[in-house]
Amino acid sequence: MPEIPVVPAHWHFPAHPASVRRARHAVTETLPHTLRPLLGDDLSLLTSELVTNAIRHGSCRKDEDLIELVLWPADGHYWLAVSDPGTGTGKPALSHPDAASANGRGLLLVDSLATAWTARPRPTRGTSVIAGLSLRQGTRPDGTVGRPGPTAQPCPHCLTG
Repeated sequence: MPEIPVVPAHWHFPAHPASVRRARHAVTETLPHTLRPLLGDDLSLLTSELVTNAIRHGSCRKDEDLIELVLWPADGHYWLAVSDPGTGTGKPALSHPDAASANGRGLLLVDSLATAWTARPRPTRGTSVIAGLSLRQGTRPDGTVGRPGPTAQPCPHCLTG
């Protein structure tokens, strides 16, 4: 008999700055207690960065705009997908701001923390950014986890409108 997969945790939050804290809390509280020391801080920071970006760059800041989060374990990782309701066609991309710039470092943090991450357009509108944290630590001599590239398996919830 096939192994039954875990049902992903799924939330919607208003596209409002106050939602960043609520999303971070919801995601880290859903993480199993045994994994919180291993993944809790990194997952909290990933959540903050991705939700902030979704609000800042992917919403029209209308009352009805919602940011969607999905968290699920698969293939030795915990995957977090944050989807915005945006209508733009821009895809999130790494930037390299100068030292005087006040913004533009969020995806650099995501790239540094995540084992793998990618951005994918949603079929109807908006973008999903998917990032994975490995359940295995210390794959490099310096103790950091290697990033094989943007190979995240999309969550089915993130591909629907």
